[in-house]
Amino acid sequence: MTSTAELLQAEAELWCHAFGYLKSMALQCAIKLGIPNAIHRSGGTASLPELHAALPVAASKRSCVSRIMTFLAASGIFSEESPAAAADGEVAAGVRYSLTPASRLLVDDDDSVTSGSHHTCLSQFMLLCCSPINFRASQSLDDWLRVDELDGDNHAAAAAAETPFMMANGASLYGLTSRDAEFGARFSEGMGSDSRFVAEIVVHECREVFTGVTSLMDVGGGDGTMAAAIAKAFPQIRCSVLELPHVVDAAPADCGVQFIAGDMMEFIPPADVLLLKWILHNWSDEDCVRILKRCKEVVSTREPKGKVVIIEVVVGSQSKQMLEAQFVSDLCMMLLTTGEERDRDKWQRIFQDAGFTQYKISPVLGFRSLIELYP
Repeated sequence: MTSTAELLQAEAELWCHAFGYLKSMALQCAIKLGIPNAIHRSGGTASLPELHAALPVAASKRSCVSRIMTFLAASGIFSEESPAAAADGEVAAGVRYSLTPASRLLVDDDDSVTSGSHHTCLSQFMLLCCSPINFRASQSLDDWLRVDELDGDNHAAAAAAETPFMMANGASLYGLTSRDAEFGARFSEGMGSDSRFVAEIVVHECREVFTGVTSLMDVGGGDGTMAAAIAKAFPQIRCSVLELPHVVDAAPADCGVQFIAGDMMEFIPPADVLLLKWILHNWSDEDCVRILKRCKEVVSTREPKGKVVIIEVVVGSQSKQMLEAQFVSDLCMMLLTTGEERDRDKWQRIFQDAGFTQYKISPVLGFRSLIELYP
């Protein structure tokens, strides 16, 4: 029989799940108000009065800042140092809030680059994840699950509801980025910040991946952020980006990489290395096989033979935090695309079906892995 204590614990768990969206709300608020930057400018720790002076918060609502900060500190985004008592029992110092490894990734000050300690800011990616457009998609999940795609009598409804995102927004994720300029810019900035973060780690921790490479094609590489970082770190590599025409039209002209307009489903230009960063999880198994078969045709003709480098989730981390991040990412794929995050067995089947017999998975990117495929 369940005890009263267990029931109350269960209620608390349900409460935290039901209001879980408040975590993203508070995170978004902190980024938009510039709280990580304000703490950084104060030397990495700040009191409430210092935050009040630095933030664009109305005087009548300053008391709310401490409540938001307490919540985010409990979530691990910031750390909170309680007041210290003086020898005579009086309070000697007020509450101070400090940056944690998580909130340091939200600092985007120009002076935040310090020797050996800088990591690329992820604020824009977090704001993309917290977008109301994505939240609307999450609210359509149960309705989407009720639509039978195999129902011939309701084919039009099924086509219009290919994903929860499409059901909620009337367009696919990538359709909306090309149709809605504001969302398209937010998407590009968000994915660019993630690419800078990943690229910084890859070029420092995975240098052997690029040994002997003279050319690289970033397939679906967006605005060229990832390719540009690789080109800067390895000047001997000629880096290019394959993207859809409307993305190429908006691409920066001076980032040090060549842009090629095209559809990876139809054509992939040759290179020693074909890079697919967070591309395949957007697609079904069948489409992944189709894409990789085209990749194999390209790299097999290189002398010496080239390879495909994939950056994706391989579900199955030993870390509870990383595993939860992988499951979160998989639900995001359910909401936004027709793809999914895959475990090692699913990836192996896709690689084999595409004609690859050798691959190497390196779990060096947190909840994501770097995969090398050889023809």
